[in-house]
Amino acid sequence: MAPVEGGDVRELICVQVAVGVAPREVRVVTLSVPEGSTVRDALRLSGFLGAGAVAAVNPVIGLNEDALASGLWTVGVWGRRERPGHVLRDRDRVEVVRGLRVDPKEARRVRYRAQGRAARG
Repeated sequence: MAPVEGGDVRELICVQVAVGVAPREVRVVTLSVPEGSTVRDALRLSGFLGAGAVAAVNPVIGLNEDALASGLWTVGVWGRRERPGHVLRDRDRVEVVRGLRVDPKEARRVRYRAQGRAARG
């Protein structure tokens, strides 16, 4: 159990925070947080989201409140998009990913055209 402001005691729940920091590179942190914690709380406790001193050691460049609000990063729980104020349950997995830089369909078309040119010449 964890003490909370006002003398209340809340049970601890276990959650994971996974952040896609680069293509094929995911950093995962397992946390024990008080029951009733939000996605934002878990991100702050994980060290991936913060300001000031935390941001100085933050391994994920550009992950902050403004980037979440603007859509540069997307937050979800078990692959389903959620808002930062979403209340977590025991054994939830918070996932944070960057927005796509290139449309996947267009990237495939470009690769296909390049393969065709290479086969001909």
